[in-house]
Amino acid sequence: MTERPLRAMWLLNHTTARNFEVPMLKRIGVQEIFLPKKILADPSFRSASVDWSEDANLSIPPEDLAILNAADWYDDPGPAAWRIASQHFDAAFFIVLKSDFFRSVTRHFRGAKIWRAYGLPKNSYHDILAWLCRREGPAWPATTNNLWIGQAYRHLSDVEPDYIAKRAIFLPAGMADTQIRDTWTGEDRRILFVCPDLAFSDFYQEIYRNFKATFGDMPYVVAGAQPVAVQDRRVLGYVPKEQHDRHMRELRVMYYHSTDPNHVHYHPFEAVRAGMPLVFMAGGLLDTLGGLSLPGRSTSPEEARNKINRILDGDHRLIENIRRSQQLLLAPMKMEHCEPIWRANFQKIVQKLGESVTVNRPTRARKKRIAVILPIEYRGGTFRGAKLLAQAIFAGSRADGADIEVVFGHVNNPQCYPREAFEDLPDSIRRRPYSWRLVSHAEAVRACDYAGLSGTLANQEYIIPDDGINQFIDCDLWIVVSDRLSYPLLPLRPYLLMVYDYLQRYQLLFDDDANQRFVGRAHAAEAVLVTTEFTARDARQFAGVPIRKIKKLPMLAPGSPAEVKSSPHQVDLPRYFIWTTNLAPHKNHEAAFKALRLYYEKYAGALECRVTGVDTRDMLKRDLPHLSMLREIRRSSRKLKENLKFEGELSDRSFWIALQGAALLWHPGLIDNGTFSVIEAAHVDVPSLSSDYPAMREIDGQFGLNLTWMDPDDPDDMARKLKLMETNLETARNNLPSAELLSGQSVDRLAGAYWRVVRDYL
Repeated sequence: MTERPLRAMWLLNHTTARNFEVPMLKRIGVQEIFLPKKILADPSFRSASVDWSEDANLSIPPEDLAILNAADWYDDPGPAAWRIASQHFDAAFFIVLKSDFFRSVTRHFRGAKIWRAYGLPKNSYHDILAWLCRREGPAWPATTNNLWIGQAYRHLSDVEPDYIAKRAIFLPAGMADTQIRDTWTGEDRRILFVCPDLAFSDFYQEIYRNFKATFGDMPYVVAGAQPVAVQDRRVLGYVPKEQHDRHMRELRVMYYHSTDPNHVHYHPFEAVRAGMPLVFMAGGLLDTLGGLSLPGRSTSPEEARNKINRILDGDHRLIENIRRSQQLLLAPMKMEHCEPIWRANFQKIVQKLGESVTVNRPTRARKKRIAVILPIEYRGGTFRGAKLLAQAIFAGSRADGADIEVVFGHVNNPQCYPREAFEDLPDSIRRRPYSWRLVSHAEAVRACDYAGLSGTLANQEYIIPDDGINQFIDCDLWIVVSDRLSYPLLPLRPYLLMVYDYLQRYQLLFDDDANQRFVGRAHAAEAVLVTTEFTARDARQFAGVPIRKIKKLPMLAPGSPAEVKSSPHQVDLPRYFIWTTNLAPHKNHEAAFKALRLYYEKYAGALECRVTGVDTRDMLKRDLPHLSMLREIRRSSRKLKENLKFEGELSDRSFWIALQGAALLWHPGLIDNGTFSVIEAAHVDVPSLSSDYPAMREIDGQFGLNLTWMDPDDPDDMARKLKLMETNLETARNNLPSAELLSGQSVDRLAGAYWRVVRDYL
């Protein structure tokens, strides 16, 4: 650990707990403390407040403090905030309300991580974590040297499974002020009962019903915040502190209902401090804190009713016995009682942190490995995009001085992926064929156990990429290119999704069940990478992915091979243009065929149309609804039949040679994430005519292509623009970006942006 003040983040907003624990941390040697500045808009945070006072004591840069203050420490604050936290702070105390936060703090914070556990009514912390992570799978990390359950009561871990219990450390709850005020007069002959949130909480409604069943005919008032008003004259709702203090002085008795052995509220201790008689039920945490022999303890509602009735009637002897004896409950809460326990156990945490820093020195750490995985047998643009993604991560890491490995995973199908398909993949990136394997719930649990992951799996079936070796477990991060995963990924490693588009929002590609499955994969991912604002918007609006999980990156596009670049453009006027496409419905085939017929017949087009792309050689043979009219359109025009040539899927070299000899590239698709082809065309001085839609506008802006636009819903406009391009080729070519401008958007130049995002999830 570096020579700096010992610092801790206390990432809670509970006012009473903060008033005790912040001074306690200072007493045991923590010199500087960060407190969060955002509170959830949630009724359960009724006891919360924001405290800025510790900021003045922090000796960290003001710009770093501003970022920490702006972060939400109950959700995922993001890797940037954690980097700052790890740089300046040695420990972080937190509570867990969302799985995203737990995964974020355990993955990104390098200091001691202390889950502050005050006890849960009717639940264990294992139960809570399992429920929060039910979609994503186990969240408790395999390496837990710096992760602790900071239990406020020594026995809480007794109900936890071993993976949590063995990380428990006792940091007792307390109160900053335990001095007996003894201001109580008891002149108001009513019971004080605290029960918040009655308008909407089934839990508290049941407690109030039970209270009224026992005490409903007796005089009482109900304290506690009521965010939604309750039509009950005896329910007070929120009252100012002065009125609350007056209730503690003047009301005759407090009744505390809880029989939960693992959780206690603060208001019984407030009553004891004020000198108000406290009648409480047996079996709860007050028993553990010294209440077993107290006269205010009641083993049944009937006994509690009898004691309270006597107190209301002025039984002075019983009142004084309760008042004198109940002061025992404050003893475990006193600062001087808790301090030696906090000091000894926090020192253990700091010592373990120092040991882990020594053991995990970077020089001895295993080299990190990232897997880029194609989940289905993609060809064309997605396949090329995945290879470019792998190259960008590798190049970006090297430029940053990080020694990582990148592997490229693809479905084991030599017909789809022959060796020559990877000629453009650098030798430094190893490819790894695999097959998807479906595993049962029992198999999934065993696999997670072997991987050192503890927790609960919610689904009955999962899939894993079986590479015949170790299912990619040797990789620290998986990046899956697209969300086309019919089953949830077995959560052996964190994963990102690279999603190029959400075409299913615009076209009926899948049924609702399939859509929900694919959307679920995005929600379970650590982040969703996109390359256009258009897809980012669809991820937010259609898939419902939280904004903080969407990472927009610049589009990657391949440059042209060196031998193609060195070959001069042909001297003769080009005789054809290229339409590169595939058989997907969004490629707008029918409108394109109608436009071609108009181009040749109405506008006397002189250029051949050569169709390239996956499966395009068989375009007219496929019996697909959206292709059904193509044969008829072609038969209806002799000129179209003469000029339309189906080249099929070309090798990369053949495509580049064909593209270099073309007059222009034509992109008549309807909607998607855009196409590499217009960028490739610009590399060899070939202009493009493109459909006008948002993603293509973004590509045009990033690469400075000066595309010519057409309306993909208007075949006549498409045909007319083709003719316009044919007659103005030189002007269109002169508007192309320079080689220097295009080189600024090369993979090597953009790799840093990719690495800066990806490294945060390692």
